[in-house]
Amino acid sequence: MRYVTVTTWEIADGSDYDTNLSVIRRKRLPALKELGATRVTIVRTSARTSAAITEWPDEATRDAAHRAIEDVRHKVQSEDFTRLTGEMKGTVVAEI
Repeated sequence: MRYVTVTTWEIADGSDYDTNLSVIRRKRLPALKELGATRVTIVRTSARTSAAITEWPDEATRDAAHRAIEDVRHKVQSEDFTRLTGEMKGTVVAEI
């Protein structure tokens, strides 16, 4: 069954959102795809915050990528000056 993670992020005060998003599109999203994600959607939720919705073919694929995902998250925080503010994850149980 498909598996989804939803993470929320906040860019550093004074950082330019569009510049950060450009780096995320160029570096971070392809990294998640290489780890097995089937789709990654970024939603801007305020002037400085976003939610990332990452779809995986199944929980096992996401779990196998866990260590590499942690490395990507560390880079986002240390290089892109963006901090993780929350995470939810689970199996897709319904959709239309």
